[in-house]
Amino acid sequence: MNTNSTRTVLVTGATGTIGRHLVDQLLAGGHRVRALTRSPEKANLPEQVELVAGDLTAAPAEGLFEGVDSVFVFPVEEVAGFVKAAASAGVPHLVLLSSLAAALEHERDRGSASQVHHSAIEDTVRDSGATWTILRPGTFAGNLLPWAQPIRYTGGVSGPYPTSAQAPIHEADIAAVAAVALTEPGHAGRHYPMTGPQALTRVEQLHAIGTAIGRELRFTETTPDEFRTEMRSYGVGDDIVSMLLNYWSDTVDTPDVVRPTVREVTGRPARTLAEWAVDHAAAFTG
Repeated sequence: MNTNSTRTVLVTGATGTIGRHLVDQLLAGGHRVRALTRSPEKANLPEQVELVAGDLTAAPAEGLFEGVDSVFVFPVEEVAGFVKAAASAGVPHLVLLSSLAAALEHERDRGSASQVHHSAIEDTVRDSGATWTILRPGTFAGNLLPWAQPIRYTGGVSGPYPTSAQAPIHEADIAAVAAVALTEPGHAGRHYPMTGPQALTRVEQLHAIGTAIGRELRFTETTPDEFRTEMRSYGVGDDIVSMLLNYWSDTVDTPDVVRPTVREVTGRPARTLAEWAVDHAAAFTG
């Protein structure tokens, strides 16, 4: 393990929305980044990044963990072998991307698709023998990207529970908390629940996007059964649909609780949904 302030960080999921922000933030902090990717030739990451061909579900490449001070673990279902290999190789610290559902704060989370998936991976990381930090973001602002097509072509969206209120978190803020946990002391054994800075109704979320792109957008309410039928036509499983409907129905009368974690860990306020909408305006304008 390095004794100076510069760390070597292995990032899995480096080409994803959170991973790309994390890579950029680590490099900006003067750290060395090694990225595990299936297709290094297509990764399109900064040239300073050391690219290693590989897959979280396969045996780690020789030397993958050599000199690594910490690993950002992307939560694919088959990650247990990778986690055990990292710990056996002496990697000191693992930072896992999990979900707030794994905290079991609400009855709706118990047995949900997200809770079952992430709780199992959390257990694997906690039992690995390495020190760990677990990040538990709530709903991602990026979950609004499926609204892009109806916004572009119809000027609005449809769905149930328009007055339910969530606190979507910008993917760059998840990366910012991860970067601190990966490179600074004091975060071992911590679970970090994370949200954006505001609980906004689904109508208000749509308005934030409309403001960013300069359009007046409309939200058309549909019934839960209509939503379920629509999602089935897209091949979305009933377990996912039920999880969403339970979440939205619960947050009509009890909005998401806003967590101060981003500010507490990074020293800067969490980005608003309005900022996220500006950052992603191109997705909604085509």
